[in-house]
Amino acid sequence: MTERTRLSVFITTYNNSRTLAACLESVKWADEIAILDSFSTDATLAIGRRYGARITQHEFMGYGPQKQMALAATTNDWVLLLDADEALSPALQVEIRQLLQAGPAAEGYEIPRQEQLFWRMYSPATRMNHYLRLFDKRRGDIDDMPIHAAPKIRGRVARLKAPLYHYGETDIHTKVEKINAYSTGLVADKIKKKRWGIPLIMLFYPPLFFVRSYLFKRNFLNGWAGFINSAAAAFYVFLKYAKLYEHHQFAKYGTRLLPENAPPPPSEYRPGSTDKT
Repeated sequence: MTERTRLSVFITTYNNSRTLAACLESVKWADEIAILDSFSTDATLAIGRRYGARITQHEFMGYGPQKQMALAATTNDWVLLLDADEALSPALQVEIRQLLQAGPAAEGYEIPRQEQLFWRMYSPATRMNHYLRLFDKRRGDIDDMPIHAAPKIRGRVARLKAPLYHYGETDIHTKVEKINAYSTGLVADKIKKKRWGIPLIMLFYPPLFFVRSYLFKRNFLNGWAGFINSAAAAFYVFLKYAKLYEHHQFAKYGTRLLPENAPPPPSEYRPGSTDKT
């Protein structure tokens, strides 16, 4: 009989007491839960200890480095990356446990993510995004993207069928706060990649992105929540390039287009600055 593959779950946290219990409840059967916390001030640590998690703390270094440090704290070869506002569906728990018992046939597995859309969950018929979360850490690590840091592995990647629940966007206010912060965090990365043609991208890409989200990804099945989510996603795309354009304009003109003796622009917009995060 094949020995069951052991699994470590790794999670980064900061003041996640609202969602962490649901997250940990869904993986309490794992061989190890490793939490890297950024000095939470709520009940996050108490919840982690209640589920027997091994907790370390480090100040936040950025999404990529933080997840990489959490990965390094795991002791098993096979690992599962979760955010503190995610949880495995019951069907996914069964699917992963069966895979570990039989032995993985690939080096990594992508998982469909079923999103909370404000007051409801995604319709199961919506086209969900797939994320690489379950993998053999000997074949890869976490990339250095400033916001959407994710595992990158060498080898075959397969897909699991059952969904991962995401409870991250509880209301429209939270959604707007998140896209504002994320779009700001991606400016420096886009500066490094020397993205050009920004005005045309701002003009044409957001409407196309809305159509892709609402029709092709079947967000229309989610009623008005799907419409609002698709519109917000298109706005996120717009903001990324609008903020990049703004950066270039401040770098080019400074305060020359403002009244004489106007206050200087914020430091991240001053000529030569590329460290906006």
